[in-house]
Amino acid sequence: MADKGCVKCGATETGTKEISASGTGLSKMFDIQHNQFTVVYCKNCGYSELYNQDASNASNVIDLFFGG
Repeated sequence: MADKGCVKCGATETGTKEISASGTGLSKMFDIQHNQFTVVYCKNCGYSELYNQDASNASNVIDLFFGG
């Protein structure tokens, strides 16, 4: 199956980054960042999608980004 490409521009080159975010309540008040996400972005236009690291692994998120 060929890559479908970015939904915005059709390019097929992606990058990934890891980010952390606080939740709500006490974790927000004390800035405890226990929510981990992988950001997959198009290197051509910058379109980005967030994926919860607990729910997906690195090999699947790029396929998901391309709609596969």
